[in-house]
Parts: sequence; C-alpha cells; structure tokens
Amino acid sequence: MLWKNTPDRFGHLFILIHWLVALVVYGMFALGLWMVTLGYYDVWYHQAPEIHKSIGVLLFIVMVVRVVWRLISPPPKPLASYSRATRVGAVLAHLALYVILFAILISGYLISTADGQAISVFGWFEVPASVTGMGAQADTAGTIHLYLAWSVVVLSVLHALAALKHHFVDRDVTLKRMLGRSAD
Repeated sequence: MLWKNTPDRFGHLFILIHWLVALVVYGMFALGLWMVTLGYYDVWYHQAPEIHKSIGVLLFIVMVVRVVWRLISPPPKPLASYSRATRVGAVLAHLALYVILFAILISGYLISTADGQAISVFGWFEVPASVTGMGAQADTAGTIHLYLAWSVVVLSVLHALAALKHHFVDRDVTLKRMLGRSAD
C-alpha cells in the first residue's frame, strides 16, 4: 500500500484525508443549514449544535494533520500537459480552500466560545474558551462563518468541476490520481 505521495501519485493517506474532509465539510454544511431552522422546543435544538461543534474540533485536528502531512509528503508534480494558468489556478484554489476551511473552523470556535464556555468534544475532552467578550463576537463570527461556509462549498464545487473537466475533456490522469489509481 502506498502511504506517502510520490512524484507521480498521491499516497493513500493523502487521498483518505482529502475525501474524508470533503465528506465532513458537506455534512457539516448540511447540518449547519438544518440546525438554524430548528425551534427552541425541537428535540435537536441543543443536540445538533453540540454535534456540529464536536465534529468541527475534530475536523480542525484533521486539517492540522493534513497540513503537516503535506509538508512531510508533498503532492505529486503537476502534469506536464498543464498550462501555466492551470498550474497557478490550481495552487491558488488549493490555498484558498485551506485558508477558508481554517477560517471557518476558527470562526466556529469564536461563535461557540463567545460566552466563555469550553467546547466539549463528544465528552472526550474540552477545548477551553480563550477569546471571549469581544462585544458581538458570536454574531460577527456567525456571519463570517456563514459566508465562508458558502464560499468553501462554491469553491469546492468548482474544484470538482475542474477535476471532471480534466477527466472528460482533457482526458488526463488528474482525477485518477486523486482516486488512488495509477497515472498509467
């Protein structure tokens, strides 16, 4: 099993983290949209946000591991067939996805800890509130969180469409590499 990336292929750990983050981000987006529709007396009114916060903290940990792993095991080299614009666009899109994801997670933390309460992660451990009492912290962070969540969804859809374009129009191995298949 190929764990580390090679110059031509993504390793299985990188691929696993990529698809795990993608699934979790879309699941969290759906959960977030559903949560805000709940009424105070709904049974999920208090439970859904706790699940959302716990998964958010775990996602932050996974994202840190992802960045560290990317430094330890750099991704494969771009295909020779990529134009300069494609290479620059890919770097900028990936950078934007990372920055937006971290910003979503940090804004979620600021929402959740605005009242000075720690975040309990499924009862396993707590993340203390370290930044509190900044006026309308929860409201401001909430607005930022919402817009960033929509931004990451739109950008990730464009990312997926670019991968499909590479596969079906350019007929190159971009998508195959991210699915763990050989570039042959």
